[in-house]
Amino acid sequence: MTIQQMEYVVAVDKYRHFVKAAESCGVSQSTLSMMIKKLEEELDTVIFDRDAHPTKPTAAGEAIIAQARVVLFNLEQLREITLSEKQRSCGKIQLAMIPTVASYLLPKLIRKIRDDSPDILLHAYELQTCDLVDKLLKAEIDMAIMATPSQNYNLLEIPLYYERFELYVSPSESLSLQDEIPSGEMPSKHLWLLAEGNCLRTQVMNFCHGCSDYTAIYEAGSIDSLVRIVDENGGYTVIPELHVPYLSETQRRNIRHLVKPDVVREISLVIRKDYVREGLLNEVASAVKCIIPEKMLDSRLKKFAISL
Repeated sequence: MTIQQMEYVVAVDKYRHFVKAAESCGVSQSTLSMMIKKLEEELDTVIFDRDAHPTKPTAAGEAIIAQARVVLFNLEQLREITLSEKQRSCGKIQLAMIPTVASYLLPKLIRKIRDDSPDILLHAYELQTCDLVDKLLKAEIDMAIMATPSQNYNLLEIPLYYERFELYVSPSESLSLQDEIPSGEMPSKHLWLLAEGNCLRTQVMNFCHGCSDYTAIYEAGSIDSLVRIVDENGGYTVIPELHVPYLSETQRRNIRHLVKPDVVREISLVIRKDYVREGLLNEVASAVKCIIPEKMLDSRLKKFAISL
């Protein structure tokens, strides 16, 4: 079994086509097919169903490919260890964010890294938390920015900043008469929420003590759409602090503070515990420090570089 063979099976899984996979690997289709066939014989297992169109892995093949991805990821980590600090600040970053962070952070992060770190190729994705964690564990992405704690002990969480939740209330609601609303007393009636699977929805449900009497569920990750729904239909919703600057002057009058206690979420840069590309990690963290208001930043991030 060779690293080359693992690269070939991962390529076929990606393209679901032997010819395209061979082209991506820079070898002939016959060479790639022969090497994969030898691996199947060695493992006494069929990895790909060649009669399927497009080609797809067998059940056993999926498990083999998943492990091959981890092996290749760890191999890349070993290679990175041998590079100098300067070299480790260059290269490709596969970065994912949850939707309720990506809307505010990602556009500016792309520009900041492009302007300040032209030797970095940033591949950015917007994923819900469950998919994001799954891809991290499978080494399909390098790092993620998400709400924490994740309760996954295979991941390392580096806090970046802390973000308050604010209540966006229609003027037609009695809640609008209050400047501050105790978070533990927030009523569930007329509350608009995001759909299942979105971490912001889960966080709101937690401090609302499992409230379920809401007007409807909006099946997307768009806070902006939730705000417009409140504008049109009444009721109220919970929005992240970073969304407030995107509101119009009139809309900002509809913001009410959640207090006693304040409702805050921790946003962290999350990696696998075996991740070693410290230089690239600090490039992303430094870009975030330039984008997020200083008062929101984690105190350690303000003073220190990340050390793995």
